[in-house]
Amino acid sequence: MASDTDSTSSEEADLRLSWSGRWSLSHRILALNLITLLLVALSTLYLDVFRNRLSKERVRQTRIEATATAQAILAAGPEDREPILATISKTTGTRLRMYGADGHLIADSWRRTGPTYQLVDPNTQKWTKDVARSLDRGFNALVGARSPDEFVEPPVDRLEAWPEALQARATGKAVTAVRNAPDLTPVISAAVPSGAETLLATDNDRAFTRTVHRQRAFIVAAMMFVVGLSVLLSLFLARTIVRPLRRLAIAAHRVRLGRSREVNVPRLPTRSDEIGLLARAVSDMSQSLRHRIDNIEAFAADVTHELKNPLASLRSAVDGLDRVDDPDLREQLRKIVREDVRRLDRLISDISEAARTDAELARATFERVDLGPLIEQLVHSWETRRETGDARLAFARPRKNSAAVMGKPDRLARAINAIIDNAVSFSPPGGLVEIAAARVGDEVRIRIDDEGPGVPPEAREAIFNRFHSVRPEGENFGRHSGLGLAIAQAIVNGHDGEIDVQDRDDAPSGARFTIRLPAADRE
Repeated sequence: MASDTDSTSSEEADLRLSWSGRWSLSHRILALNLITLLLVALSTLYLDVFRNRLSKERVRQTRIEATATAQAILAAGPEDREPILATISKTTGTRLRMYGADGHLIADSWRRTGPTYQLVDPNTQKWTKDVARSLDRGFNALVGARSPDEFVEPPVDRLEAWPEALQARATGKAVTAVRNAPDLTPVISAAVPSGAETLLATDNDRAFTRTVHRQRAFIVAAMMFVVGLSVLLSLFLARTIVRPLRRLAIAAHRVRLGRSREVNVPRLPTRSDEIGLLARAVSDMSQSLRHRIDNIEAFAADVTHELKNPLASLRSAVDGLDRVDDPDLREQLRKIVREDVRRLDRLISDISEAARTDAELARATFERVDLGPLIEQLVHSWETRRETGDARLAFARPRKNSAAVMGKPDRLARAINAIIDNAVSFSPPGGLVEIAAARVGDEVRIRIDDEGPGVPPEAREAIFNRFHSVRPEGENFGRHSGLGLAIAQAIVNGHDGEIDVQDRDDAPSGARFTIRLPAADRE
């Protein structure tokens, strides 16, 4: 059985949370999701901002180079045009072209230097480049970036083939454009008017793509870190949620198997979240179930013991009837049989009522009960029956609705009647039983005083135990089962109240039973 049992301290050691113990589960789950989404959003935003700033800087550099080249050609003269274009093209890697006033190509740096860049056919590249281009397209779709037009060299190289050159000639200002080469690397162009002519600079900036890809690799590494962080946070949530739930499920399973006495359900007192509330609720439920099982077992043992006494007496009397010939003795035995049968009937009825009291109150729907008329009806019933001696009852009826509680009228009547029965049975001949009910603060107090011998301090708790019966001398045999006060206490407890007994402080002898019940809201 030791394997089924863990101490409370060892169970809670690996379930205890330090800095996050007071976070609710909703806050933990929300924090995990927000941290992950925030890191992804920040990484995407950073890469988009970095790429846009780098693109603007490269376009600005191309425009500055084109403007400086146009001014240099305009100052040098036509005969130095091509040497200047070739020198600058070799230095910057840019293709420089001049178009005359009629739009015809009049100078091209590649005629002297050869190609300074080459557009790459993506079909000739490795698969890793295809992956990179797919990532580029996905990132553009994610940030909502417009895809640039495709760069294509015109079949007839004239000014009209370049929209930026036409716009530069029309406005007299430098105009730039960005297009994509077939492998999605940017081709940056800048057109600048140079007198009656127009300079066009184009450059396939593959370094731009490499720089962006390096930054993206950094972002991927950061994302891997985010994934690792998410795993750690998931483990944190697992420790926060899954592990204690598994422990609670195992404990509940052991309780279901009938091992509730050996199982200590972790209460997690340091946690104020939903799991902590659940753990304490399950622990309280287990303890309540254990207490109920103990009570049932004790009750069954007490019932067995109490039934054996009248049954033994009944068996002895019945056996004696067959052997006794004396009519007076036979009548005495028959009287014993009748008394034992009456006692058994009373005992069985009280046992049945005691067994179902808790269950009835657990399912009951309470209603507003004015205790004044209810107690008055009980007193009238006692005065009509006069079952025990000539004890007198006096009830100080409270004002209407001043002593109202929420409860079951028949059950409350049963509890109060049991206390009155006890007071009457212990009252001396002609004794007075005084009953009062009044609201005191947020509770209603019912006081029942008798003039009997009182209850010794050491017995004031025991008298509410089941089958505890110390009856006054001369009482009819079998009239009480010893369950009346136990049933009364169960009913009062079921109404969230208390019951106790003390000596009277206004008389030389007698007991005072006080029932305290939560008062109903005032109408």
